[in-house]
Amino acid sequence: MTGSRMNVLKILLPGLFTAHIIAAVQVYLSNAGLYRSLVAIRDAGYLAIPNRHAMANLGALDSAFLGGLFFTLSAGAGLSILAFAAAWIWDRILSRSRVSLVFLLIAWIGFLVPVNLKGFCPAATSYFLFIPPVVFIAAVIWMPEQTTAKTRRNELIHIVPLLLLAFIWVPMAGSNVFLNIRDSFFLAGPPGKWVNDFYYDYTLYPAEAFKSLEQKMIRTCDTGGVGEGVAANRIKRTLLFHDYLPVNGYASVDLDISMERNMLVFKNEGETVLRVTPAVFLSRPGSVLKDFSMKTDRYDFFRKFVFFCLLTGSPVILYVVLHTLFSLVLTPFVKSGRVSFMATVLCFLTGVSLLILLCCGGGKMVDEGNVSEAMRSGSWKNRVAALKFIGQKDMEVSDFETYEQILKSPTVPERYWLAKAMSKSRTPETIGALLSLIDDPHRNVACMAFYSLGRRGDVSVKGEIMRRIETSGDWYTQWYAYRALKALGWKQAQSK
Repeated sequence: MTGSRMNVLKILLPGLFTAHIIAAVQVYLSNAGLYRSLVAIRDAGYLAIPNRHAMANLGALDSAFLGGLFFTLSAGAGLSILAFAAAWIWDRILSRSRVSLVFLLIAWIGFLVPVNLKGFCPAATSYFLFIPPVVFIAAVIWMPEQTTAKTRRNELIHIVPLLLLAFIWVPMAGSNVFLNIRDSFFLAGPPGKWVNDFYYDYTLYPAEAFKSLEQKMIRTCDTGGVGEGVAANRIKRTLLFHDYLPVNGYASVDLDISMERNMLVFKNEGETVLRVTPAVFLSRPGSVLKDFSMKTDRYDFFRKFVFFCLLTGSPVILYVVLHTLFSLVLTPFVKSGRVSFMATVLCFLTGVSLLILLCCGGGKMVDEGNVSEAMRSGSWKNRVAALKFIGQKDMEVSDFETYEQILKSPTVPERYWLAKAMSKSRTPETIGALLSLIDDPHRNVACMAFYSLGRRGDVSVKGEIMRRIETSGDWYTQWYAYRALKALGWKQAQSK
């Protein structure tokens, strides 16, 4: 936007830039810590996920820089928008009153309380501490002077289309619209596949940075203080079953457990978190470990805030970016006073058109009467709709002859939904089909094939899954493969 029009993107960018600096540092430090833990796990003789092929990426700068975009476009976007809204209200409605500024400061500081409720959390605190003042100051400096009621109303009018889009999109959040977005845009063509691959290449790094212990796939523990004997060995085996791997002597374990006066003492970072009797722990280990995870989870509020921002802040940032692009394109052709309004209309129409396209582009309606016809259809979307129906109704996919042709389909969504449908199959021939799909060149298909193998419960495939874990260089695929192994009853054990 130019002239007296407010350039919202210009005001938000300093906040996003600040967020990305914090995010990149957070992910880098998390990666470094994870790498040290994985080395300890590997040296102790256990299976490490990610494996040695993927571990090297933990030290790469691009893993931290690009992985940090997740926090930048979620927490960073949400805090930037909140700070801009506060600055707008303070300037336009409260007339820059000093008294009202005090209340805004109190609200800002108040956010730091839930962030650190379970102990000081430097990374999460940094977002709330630095982003709001940066955006607030930028807004105060760059916000054009507009003091009339009419100009304030004109600015508010631009919010109406955004609210309307939220109103019509929110009801779709619980439906298949997001899967349709993935199938129609991110898996159907080269540009979308690039975005999809980028997402899966770099999101596990930030995800690992703020998971609770319960959410982590593998945890480390020091059982040296438990002692020896039958009871101690039972405790160690129980911890191992729940993926708390003993790496005695490693300095930064997730759980340091010891026996003191006939009580098991659970410590994290040198602080005592829980005390329970051995009998209580052995009778309900899952519940005790979940309680331990909850009490050591310093990122609980931050995770909820990030999720909220993904649903609110990220779409608003996308809207602002589109509005800016439309404004730049329209400026040479439209009168200055109407550029912003026209850009707003175009943003609204884009959002509505996308929703209509997704709702109408998911293939034909399938029922038991036409599922065979849909499987033979010349449209891949109709075949995908049939595969979804087969999976939902627990039908045997091998009863449809065309399923073998779909195995070789060039369309990723078809192979993906076929792999999922075969999780309900009970014929031996589909086991072979799933084993071929775990080597699929597209990770979404391979991951779903691993998921289906785990669901089917055929323990004869454990060796095949383990071989893929050992040779794979993709962390995400290894993650699904490991979960499949666990679903089939496999347990960690020292290899030396």
